Amino acid sequence: MMLRKTLALMLASAFTGVMLCYPQPAQAYCPQTSDATPRGPIALNEQGEFVPDWAKSAVWYQVFPERFRDGDPSNNPTIQDIAGADPAEPPKVWQIHPWGSDWYKRQPYEVANGEPELWQHLLRRRYGGDLQGVIDKLDYIQDMGFNAIYLNPVFTAPSLHKYDAASFHHIDPNFGPDPAGDRALIATENPLDPSTWVWTKADELALELIKQAKQRGIRVIFDGVFNHMGINSFAFQHLLEHQQQSPYKDWFTVHSFRDEKTGSEFRYEGWFGVASLPEFKEDAQGLVAGPRDYVFAATERWMNPKGQGREFGIDGWRLDVAFCVAHGFWKDWRQHVKTLNPDAYITAELVMPPELVKPYFQGDEFDGEMNYNFAFTAAEFMFNPAPKRIKASEFDAKLAEMRALYPKGVAYVTQNLFGSHDSNRIGSHIVNRGIGNFRDWGAYFQLSQVSQNPAYQVRKPNAEELRLQKLFVIFQMTYVGAPMVYYGDEVGMWGANDPDDRKPMIWDDIRYEDEVTNPDGSLRPADKVAVNRQLQQHYRQLIQLRHQLPALRLGDYQTLLVDDQLELYGFERRYQQQRVRVLLNNSEQPQQITLPKAQANWQDALSQLAISHNGDTMQLTIPAKWGAVLVAN
Repeated sequence: MMLRKTLALMLASAFTGVMLCYPQPAQAYCPQTSDATPRGPIALNEQGEFVPDWAKSAVWYQVFPERFRDGDPSNNPTIQDIAGADPAEPPKVWQIHPWGSDWYKRQPYEVANGEPELWQHLLRRRYGGDLQGVIDKLDYIQDMGFNAIYLNPVFTAPSLHKYDAASFHHIDPNFGPDPAGDRALIATENPLDPSTWVWTKADELALELIKQAKQRGIRVIFDGVFNHMGINSFAFQHLLEHQQQSPYKDWFTVHSFRDEKTGSEFRYEGWFGVASLPEFKEDAQGLVAGPRDYVFAATERWMNPKGQGREFGIDGWRLDVAFCVAHGFWKDWRQHVKTLNPDAYITAELVMPPELVKPYFQGDEFDGEMNYNFAFTAAEFMFNPAPKRIKASEFDAKLAEMRALYPKGVAYVTQNLFGSHDSNRIGSHIVNRGIGNFRDWGAYFQLSQVSQNPAYQVRKPNAEELRLQKLFVIFQMTYVGAPMVYYGDEVGMWGANDPDDRKPMIWDDIRYEDEVTNPDGSLRPADKVAVNRQLQQHYRQLIQLRHQLPALRLGDYQTLLVDDQLELYGFERRYQQQRVRVLLNNSEQPQQITLPKAQANWQDALSQLAISHNGDTMQLTIPAKWGAVLVAN
C-alpha cells in the first residue's frame, strides 16, 4: 500500500470543489498513542498459544489480482471503470495494455495521450487480471507447494491496486463475469442496511475461488483496508453531494463542509495527503460507529457468506496500514473475527522496529505480521556490501531478538517475506545492493524507485545475483515462521519498487517482448522475459522440503554455527524425534565445515553434498553462496 506515500505530493490535484488537506510529516506515519492494554483474559489453546495452529505450516503466495492472470477477457475494465483512480485527469485515449509488452515501452495509445510523466501511464495501465485467472492457476499454485494465498484487495475500486475501495462488501465487478449486471444490481441496495446487500456474480466467483482453493488444501485470506475508503465509495460520494445532510457526515475526518453562503469549502483528510483516499474518523477506541459497524458487517459477510458457515468463507485477513488504526478497534474486531471463526488467521502490515510491534501481539489483536524485519535482517547479512553488511554473529543476535519478541507461537506464524507490492523485487534488490539499507524504510523506498533514483538498475538479474536469491530461499524455507513469496519471484521476475514491482506475471503460454526500453525511453541491451525454470524448481524443492520435514515448520531452534571470519551460519531444528540442520555459506569461497556428529548419520536433502562421518564428527564442503539442509537418519 506504500505507493500512496511516495505519490502523495504528485497527486495533489483532486476534483472540483474539494480541497486536499495534507497531513503534517509528523502525522504521516500514523503514530499511535491509543491504549494497548490487553482486555480481559486471553484465550489460549492447549499449547498455551493464541495463534491458529494451521498457520505454522502455511507457505504463503501473495497474489496481486490485476497482474496475475487474465482468465476472462470479456470483463476487462473500460475507461469509465477507472474513473476516480489516480491520476485524476482522464486519459484522452485508453485501452487494455498488452500483457506481454516491454514494461517501459509506451504503447501507441499512451503516446497519443501526450503526458511526459511515465508514472501517469504506469498508474493508468490495466492488464485485465481477474479472479477467473486466479482460479485457472490454482493447480499451478498447488504444484509449487503453496498452501495459503494472500490476495491483495479484491473489493470494488477503480485503481489497479484497489486500496481505494468503493465498498468492502462487493468484489470488483471487473474481477467477475458480468460487470454491467453487477453494477446494476449493486445500485438497488441500501449500503447502510446489510439485509439489502445482494450477491453479485463477481461475489459468487469469489466464493467459487475459495471453494476450489480449499478443495486443494489452500487457505485464502483477503486484504482488509479499514483505515480509509476511496472517493468512489458509496459513503464518500453521498457525503460529497449532501454534505452535512448525509448519513455519512461523521464517517470521515472532515475539516469543513461546503457552504456557498460563507464561502466555506469541503475539506477533509486524505490518507497520507492523498485526496483519493479519505480517512475514516477515529476516536480513542478507533473507528467511529458508522464505519466500524460497516466493517464488522463486511467482515461477517466474507467469513460466513450467506450464513452458510465458516467453511464457505475466507480463512482470515491481512490488515493494511494497521498501525494507522487505534488499538481499541483491533481488539474489538479480533473478538468479532474469532467469534465467526476461532481458527481464523489475522496478520498485519506493521513496518516498525521490532520493539514497536510488541503491543499488537498480546493475544487480543493480531496473530502475525508481514515480517519486514525478517527481510531487513536477511538483506543485511546476505546482500548488503560493506560497511552496511552485518556479521554472522550480528545476524544471529537479530534473529534471536525477533524470536524472543513475541509471545509463544507467534514467531511460527509470522509471514517471513522479502519482496511485496510495496518493495522492489528480491532479484532487483540484489542487482542494486548497496544503494541503501532496506531497514531504512522511508529512504530506501525512494532509493528503490526509478522515478526517485535515476541510477537504479532496471536490468535482469544475472546468474551470480540469482544465486544470492537462491541462498535467501534456502534460509526462508527452513527458518522459524511462515514463508511468503510474492507472485513471480519464483519464476525470476524483476522490477524496481512500486509501480515496477507490479508487472504482469510471466506464464509459459504468453509471448513476451524482450525488455529493451529504459524508463527515460532510451534503449538498453535486451533482457529476455521468460520463466526461469531452474529458479522455479529451486523454490519448489525447498517448499516441498518444508512440507516433508515437520521440524522445519514446528521445530524448536538452536544456533549451531557462527563464524564471522568465514561468513558461516548454521542452526538446528528439532521436532519430536526429527532433527534438521541448516548450514549457510555466505562467503565467496567454498568452505569446509566440521560439526559434532551427535550420534546420527546425516544426509543433505538439498544438493546431496558429500558428507564424511569420522568418529564423533562430520565434515562437508559447502559451495560459495549456498547452503545445505541436513537430515538425521
